Amino acid sequence: MQIQINTDENIDGGADFSAKISAQIRDRLDRFSQHITRIEVHLSDTNSDKSGEVDKRCVIEVRLEGRQPEVVTDQADTLESAISGAINKLHSSLDHTLGKLNHHKGADTIRTGGL
Repeated sequence: MQIQINTDENIDGGADFSAKISAQIRDRLDRFSQHITRIEVHLSDTNSDKSGEVDKRCVIEVRLEGRQPEVVTDQADTLESAISGAINKLHSSLDHTLGKLNHHKGADTIRTGGL
């Protein structure tokens, strides 16, 4: 699973920062890793130098093998909260999308001994 971190000019995104975010993503999305080819994270500070609430934004795009990309967005007052929120949304989205792959026609039913 390849992870790319992109930041706007208002966020200092050094190597340590990128490694920390990549580790959070790998830890949270590990069970989906066989389906994921690439993840792009876009971080921005929408108000730049101005103070204000909910001005940090995290957009995560995940590319799945043989499927359309999925995108989630979260905004919060801190970058850490926005990243965490977006990762949680992505986990839920992938759980829903990839969970459907495991529940397909032809599976056991009540009539065929599924209970």
